[in-house]
Amino acid sequence: MSGPHADALRVLGEWRPDDPQQDALRHAFLTLMDARADACLRACEPGHVTASAVLLDAAGENVLLTLHPRVGMWLQLGGHCEPEDTSLAGAALREATEESGVDGLMVEPEPVHLDVHPITCSLGKPTRHFDVRFIVRAPEGVQPTRSEESLDLRWWPVNALPEGSDLGPLVTAARR
Repeated sequence: MSGPHADALRVLGEWRPDDPQQDALRHAFLTLMDARADACLRACEPGHVTASAVLLDAAGENVLLTLHPRVGMWLQLGGHCEPEDTSLAGAALREATEESGVDGLMVEPEPVHLDVHPITCSLGKPTRHFDVRFIVRAPEGVQPTRSEESLDLRWWPVNALPEGSDLGPLVTAARR
């Protein structure tokens, strides 16, 4: 085992979240990865580990969200691990860079939040994303550029997230 799978086992094995629910999810992620050598690959139909970026501006006052075309909601940046990824944090940084068009982003190496959600992704079959979320910081004064993977891309004040968003706990965890 190498790449994001080995890194995820190490990172999640060492991470100790304060929240008991996050710790329970951490154990579920580790169980999936112990059971499936392909757990970080989108081909793992029962569910697979993904990497997301809570992309904060330089002041930490705004978060960059994408209007996801498949889900139709404002979400954090991120997605599937790729064969060339060597770590989960690196996958989150790659996704944030690709989806924001911003160079010079910095990722924090420790996860900030975990989430499991049902989705029909590129496999075309219902599955689950075991999402590991990292804080990513943007340099001052950057202007993001929307990629083809997004319907829209916008900075949102961390205390005024889009209506109907369930990102509040994620942004709160990121600001700690």
